[in-house]
Amino acid sequence: MDEEYDVIVLGTGLKECILSGLLSVDGLKVLHMDRNDYYGGESSSLNLIQLWKRFRGNDKPPAHLGASRDYNVDMIPKFMMANGTLVRVLIHTDVTKYLSFKAGDGSYVFNKGKVHKVPATDMEALKSPLMGLFEKRRARKFFIYVQDYDENDPKTHGGLDLTRVTTKELIAKYGLDDNTIDFIGHALALHRDDRYLNEPAYDTVKRMKLYAESLARFEGGSPYIYPLYGLGELPQAFARLSAVYGGTYMLNKPECKVEFDEEGKACGVTSEGETARCKKVVCDPSYLPNKVRKVGKVARAIAIMSHPIPNTDDSHSVQVILPQKQLGRKSDMYLFCCSYTHNVAPKGKFIAFVSTEAETDHPESELKPGIDLLGPVDEIFFDTYDRLEPVNEPTLDHCFISTSYDATTHFESTVMDVLSMYTKITGKNVDLSVDLSAASAAEE
Repeated sequence: MDEEYDVIVLGTGLKECILSGLLSVDGLKVLHMDRNDYYGGESSSLNLIQLWKRFRGNDKPPAHLGASRDYNVDMIPKFMMANGTLVRVLIHTDVTKYLSFKAGDGSYVFNKGKVHKVPATDMEALKSPLMGLFEKRRARKFFIYVQDYDENDPKTHGGLDLTRVTTKELIAKYGLDDNTIDFIGHALALHRDDRYLNEPAYDTVKRMKLYAESLARFEGGSPYIYPLYGLGELPQAFARLSAVYGGTYMLNKPECKVEFDEEGKACGVTSEGETARCKKVVCDPSYLPNKVRKVGKVARAIAIMSHPIPNTDDSHSVQVILPQKQLGRKSDMYLFCCSYTHNVAPKGKFIAFVSTEAETDHPESELKPGIDLLGPVDEIFFDTYDRLEPVNEPTLDHCFISTSYDATTHFESTVMDVLSMYTKITGKNVDLSVDLSAASAAEE
């Protein structure tokens, strides 16, 4: 272990593994360590026995749930947008050869006490029970504007500069009501709260286009894809990639203490009395707790069920977004469900998650609106964790720390953090202008 590395990465969470892969592909000498004896850190997948150990201590899971090894329960479940940034990173690094994906069945939104399919195109808008007849026509016009919008062709801009006009002003032009704005902003553009209404409309239009393009990509019922055997496959695929390019992996390394030189710059990591030297350290917040601060808390419930979520057309893999306004909250709530068709549970079993940014200290009652939509559950677990973000200055201490995973059940915010960290570490941008069709064969 007494060697010098360009970068030492601590923790094998998804963010750390993507970075370790990208940096190894760049030709940097990378050492990747984790205090745990398994991959994934906070974003690991657990089998049934591990799940019980984590939430129920010494109890044993009941036999009627089936074999422990048939379960891959993701601790931070998130879908990927089929044309989204994460898929671009997967193709850019050629990690797709280690993974198999399957499209998600459905994308839904909670509105006035009911669950509805999210309309994403002008044709779907005309069929949706979310809107009355006149509202449908207005929404269809807006969808056509978004579909035709091309930033390089001023003729498609309708005389508006979307880098200046706010989302609120753009939507007002089409006369859409609050109800429609709610599902467009939260279930199509995937905003987490309502701040976007006063920000330039360009970002929202780009997000809506990404949703529509992702939906068209697999002609499934949703824009989302998800790996077979769960997300725990992702960190391992990036770890393999890193190893192919000469990266070194060490699991089960206790303490992993970051060493600093007299100028306060990270210069190495010590574990079990040996120190590996390095120029930069990349890690999750748990490895440098004095360089992060708490910015929030996520409340989540994990349920094992014997049926799909009701009112989602018997979908085996589905996301339901409950916009904050519908619940009288400050932030959205997310429902995520997948099943044996993605090889994450035995035949006939479904895994459902409810998550939100915690606004109280009572996850059970706070998550109730989401849990009420699940129907009967076989087992349910509750959990909260702190959301931490770095407060250090990486140019001074050479420590690059990721932000905790948020409550969303899709990956766009996670990957943005990774890409900005990559740029801080290397001074370069990742080239994401990839041929998206390269991944379509693997996803069947």
